[in-house]
Amino acid sequence: MEAPATLLADATWVGARIGGAAKLYGCTRPEVLGTIWWYSLSSVLVAPSVESLVRGEPLDPSLDAVTIDLVPDGRFTGARSSRVLDGGVAGGLAELGEAFAGTLGTAIGTISAVTGANPRALGAIATDSIGNRLLWTGDTERAIALAAPLVAAIGLGMPEPRFSKVGRNTVVRRASCCLIYEAGNPKCTSCPRQTPEERDRRLRAALG
Repeated sequence: MEAPATLLADATWVGARIGGAAKLYGCTRPEVLGTIWWYSLSSVLVAPSVESLVRGEPLDPSLDAVTIDLVPDGRFTGARSSRVLDGGVAGGLAELGEAFAGTLGTAIGTISAVTGANPRALGAIATDSIGNRLLWTGDTERAIALAAPLVAAIGLGMPEPRFSKVGRNTVVRRASCCLIYEAGNPKCTSCPRQTPEERDRRLRAALG
């Protein structure tokens, strides 16, 4: 099924989707469910514009341009934007940042109002989602070069994206925690709430 991203401004719709997430992640405090839900959503929400930015034709991330794909159990399978920003990369970072600020600011504001999740923590998750989506394009050098200027253009108090080397791989050095472990699940491999040594060991094992 698909949903217009404008629904992220609708507290009733967001509350219902987050409530349904308890079936996937386990019953826990509303702010934890909201944070987990946003961790999943933010990755697909930023993907069309971030990935197209690397290609040189950034798509508009504004809520009225984006459609989200999801399945009945509440998981997100993707998103798409219906239009290209006029400025391109050369003149478009400021424009892209402004559009992202509207989209992310609205979504974060709604989730925070519905669940009590910390807006700054949600903003940090958005930073990490942007960093990961840039890396996933496969152009590591360009990804790193674009990450900090894009997040700075967005503002919203989001932290600067960070990257580190794990063996031969470049990974996001996360500033955020999705709180999945507070719902009775294991911590993510890259979770910042573990010792650096444990994180490095788990990442090396996962990346080979």
